[in-house]
Amino acid sequence: MTKIGRVEIGKSSHVKVMGIINASPESFFKGSVRTSADEIAQTAQDMQDAGAHIIDIGAMSTAPYLDTIIPVEDEIQRLKVAVEAARSSCRLPISVDTPRVEVADAAIKLGADAINDVTGLKYSPQMAQVVAKAGLPVIIGAYSRQSASGKVAGTIKVLKESIALAKKTGIRKEMIIVDPSIGFFRTEGKGAFFTKMADDGGGGMEWYARDIEVLTNLSKLAAIAPVCISVSRKSFIGHLLNLPNSEERMIPSIACEIIAAINGASIVRTHNVKETVQALTMLELLLKR
Repeated sequence: MTKIGRVEIGKSSHVKVMGIINASPESFFKGSVRTSADEIAQTAQDMQDAGAHIIDIGAMSTAPYLDTIIPVEDEIQRLKVAVEAARSSCRLPISVDTPRVEVADAAIKLGADAINDVTGLKYSPQMAQVVAKAGLPVIIGAYSRQSASGKVAGTIKVLKESIALAKKTGIRKEMIIVDPSIGFFRTEGKGAFFTKMADDGGGGMEWYARDIEVLTNLSKLAAIAPVCISVSRKSFIGHLLNLPNSEERMIPSIACEIIAAINGASIVRTHNVKETVQALTMLELLLKR
């Protein structure tokens, strides 16, 4: 059984809700941004009260269509403020969302309970070793430095590469959670943390269709490892429903989260903690009938 802090993750457990706190003003959903210690502390407490199981803190946006890289020192400083504030106000385990090993190392020293790396340990060469040494669970995102297929088989392929890297450096199987990186397989982007789709356009698969395919076939990923899914307010929803403003995407986000839970997700990472907890609780009640 995988655990983040004391929270059990896996098929025999209830689906867990991971609340997103972005200490990064550049993040795509401005409603998730909290920059002051007081704001972060209050939000962490509110998430705990609403039923979240885990908090995920990011201090630099990795959105693939934005140019959001900031100096490492700035990311670490933001993270320090955010982690200390969240710790002061809630008892939930904290995951830190970063692809950079220097930031992950700082997070570990701050007492983080997990590392969430959207690049699957591939962006920073020493990331796997640092996580292995700390003995922390890791959420491994689907990512490739080279062009790769965004289809389910291609997603599984790049995830298995990261899993092999993790195991090679001493990260135990039960410490690995996978994330198919919804929104991060695209034709082009400005960031450094997305995968260029080899099968996009030209009669192939469009990026938004890729995200739908992965969501509806999530059970194939769940057969490999526990799955963390993050669909909240993402751009494929905006594209498909003509909702350019992320503020308008909560209801379709909840629909996608429900489908993800039905298809085997173990963690739902969301901006909408209260609503997601309610939806998943209702789903569980219905499935018991």
